Amino acid sequence: MGFHDWVHLRQCLTCGHVACCDSSPRRHATQHFLTSRHPVMQSIEPGEFWRWCFIDETVG
Repeated sequence: MGFHDWVHLRQCLTCGHVACCDSSPRRHATQHFLTSRHPVMQSIEPGEFWRWCFIDETVG
């Protein structure tokens, strides 16, 4: 996997920030949670309809 390969995109449900998932090199969605404390993100990939809560570590 290359340095700039994004695997899947996630969107913060608090502020709308879009970032790459944990399978991407820099894990920007997790980094956004760690700096902002915004707890829930959703997949914005076509055909995916789920959310992730970083605090509860659950899919919804």
